[in-house]
Amino acid sequence: MKKIGIVLLLLIYSNCFSQKTIEDQRVWFAYTGQYKVSEKWGYHIEAQFRLDNQLEQNLQNLFRVGGIYYLSKSKNISGGYALVNTYSASLNEFFRENRFWEQYQHNTKWNENANTIIHRFRLEQRWVEQLAIEGNTTNYQNRFRYLNRNLFHITNLKSGNEEIYAVVQDEIFLNLGDNKINSKVIDQNRFLIGLGLNYNNNIRLELGYMNQFVTSNSGNNAMNHVVSVSLLQNLDLEKH
Repeated sequence: MKKIGIVLLLLIYSNCFSQKTIEDQRVWFAYTGQYKVSEKWGYHIEAQFRLDNQLEQNLQNLFRVGGIYYLSKSKNISGGYALVNTYSASLNEFFRENRFWEQYQHNTKWNENANTIIHRFRLEQRWVEQLAIEGNTTNYQNRFRYLNRNLFHITNLKSGNEEIYAVVQDEIFLNLGDNKINSKVIDQNRFLIGLGLNYNNNIRLELGYMNQFVTSNSGNNAMNHVVSVSLLQNLDLEKH
């Protein structure tokens, strides 16, 4: 079974990389907020803005909202809605995507609670607008995403409330079933490495490099070299 699995993976990757790959540069800004309002419930707010490397053209923006149910201190399930607008250079126009999402997340502390590993499993139901001269259409797609995120403690600052840490993460996107958006099994992969500042376990500021590989249903694949800037808030708003 292991040999069969390895062969299948090699076939998938060879199919992805058989097409020509175009490389480019990007700058991504992201804000993610998770707010706990009771022992079991919270909500999620997220905004992302993705631009070219000159910060002149908005290439994509994403807004995501949802509810969170805390199974325990280390596990939660959540779901919600996302609106995505993506720029089409060939038509000089944005097309819209409406998306529902559901996920399970498990966090584990190790090395005397200094480091953290996060496993996130997400399902998405996507309605993606297809731009056309004679009228736009909408195509549907199911997608699965797995994120493995690792935070490694480096040092504490003098105040004692601030920590410098390293981030290493990878996320793979897999298309499920037949669809007209992307017939490839692997939709894209995002690998990121960077540094973060953690303030009092409530606010994190991260700066890193992301390598984003995107497969194409027709035409060339894309590899984007991304400067990633993220602000993350994790606030406990419970009334004690």
